[in-house]
Amino acid sequence: MNRNVAVVGAGSMGTAMAVLLSKNGNNVSLWSPMKDEINMLKANREHVTRLPGVKVPDSVEFTTDIEHAVKNAEVVVLAVPSQTTRQNCKTLAGLISKDTVVVTCSKGIEDVSCKLLSEIMQEELPNNNIAVLSGPSHAEEIGRDIPTTVVAASENLEIAKFLQDLFMTANFRVYTNTDVIGVELGGALKNIIALCAGISDGLGFGDNTKAALMTRGIAEISRLGVAMGGNADTFSGLTGVGDLIVTCTSMHSRNRRAGILIGQGKSVQEALDEVNMVVEGVATTKPAYELARKLGVSMPITSEAYSILFEGKDPRYAVGDLMTRDKKTEM
Repeated sequence: MNRNVAVVGAGSMGTAMAVLLSKNGNNVSLWSPMKDEINMLKANREHVTRLPGVKVPDSVEFTTDIEHAVKNAEVVVLAVPSQTTRQNCKTLAGLISKDTVVVTCSKGIEDVSCKLLSEIMQEELPNNNIAVLSGPSHAEEIGRDIPTTVVAASENLEIAKFLQDLFMTANFRVYTNTDVIGVELGGALKNIIALCAGISDGLGFGDNTKAALMTRGIAEISRLGVAMGGNADTFSGLTGVGDLIVTCTSMHSRNRRAGILIGQGKSVQEALDEVNMVVEGVATTKPAYELARKLGVSMPITSEAYSILFEGKDPRYAVGDLMTRDKKTEM
C-alpha cells in the first residue's frame, strides 16, 4: 500500500530517503526551511552539493512549507542535524495527528540534556509512535541503490515491522529491533570513534592503530550502552559493529574526514569549515563524556576525544596517554 510520507530535512540523507521511499511507491514530500535549497532541488531534481549525481523522481514534492509537507502524512522521517531534533519536534507537535509515525535517521545525543533523540521525540510528541532507523548507511550509497542493510527500532515491534515494510527494497534490507537505546547509542557513539580513527589517519598511523581504536571503541560503546539499559547483543550487530566499521573506514564519513584534518594539524573549527557538513561526532562527544562520568563508565577513547575537541589537547599526546595507561586484562 502506498503511504503518504514527509521527509523533514533535505540534506544528503533526507534526499536519499526521499528517493528510496518514492521509488518504493510512496507519496513523498521533501521539506527544507531554506528557499535556495528547495529552488535548487526543483530546478535540477538533484541535490547538487550534498548528493550530486542522484536524480530525485518527479513524483517527489519539494516545499519550504512544513505544514503543507506533513499534512496527511502517515509517516514523518526526521533527517535533520541531531541538535535540531527538539525544535523540529516542537514544530511537528501542532501539525501532525496522533496516528502519524515519526522515525529519525539522525545519529546523536542532545548536548544540553544528554538525552537520546528518541527520548526527545517522546517528550515533544508524547501521543505518537516513535522509531529509529539506523545502521551502516551512507546517503551517497543509498541514493545510488547500492545494497545497504539497516535496523528499524521501536519499543513497539509492530511499528518496527510497519517501517520494515515501508523502507525495504531489493537493495535496502531492513531488520527490526525493540532495543531503541542500544540502536541509538551505537549510531551516535560510533561517530566519536570515527573522528578518532580519522585523527589517527591524519597523524600518519596505520591499520594496526585503526583496528585498535575500532575494537576498543566498540568495547566502550557497549559499556555505556548497557549501563543506560541497552542490550549487549545489539552492539555486535548492524547498528554497533556494522556502523562503526563503515564510519571509521570510508571517505564518505564526514566524521572521519574531519578527524583526518584535525590529525593533520587543523583546528576543530577549521576542520568543520572544510568538511562543510554537519559532523555529528563533535557535538556528541560532550554529552557522551558527561554520561560516562555520571554513570561511572570507563570510556578512555571518548575522554581523549573530549580533551582534543574541547580542551585543545595535542592529538599525539592523547594517543600517548591512551597507550601508557595502567596494564589491564582484555575482558
